[in-house]
Amino acid sequence: MVVFFEVLLVIFSIGLITVVLLQKGKSAGLAGAISGGAEHLFGKTKARGMDLVLQRTTVGLAAGFMVLAIVVAMLK
Repeated sequence: MVVFFEVLLVIFSIGLITVVLLQKGKSAGLAGAISGGAEHLFGKTKARGMDLVLQRTTVGLAAGFMVLAIVVAMLK
């Protein structure tokens, strides 16, 4: 059972890395680092199309990864 969850954890981690690397950057240098956080926080930039799919997939994979990491830690 533990091996199954560990394999699933590896699959989730590879998927999460892949989805994060597929996303395009939200900031442009130092100016983006200063104002980019505020724009993201207040929702001035809306994700559309493939960006929205990648964003939602990232959230789902991250949540699954955290849950699986906790489960594997508790089973060991």
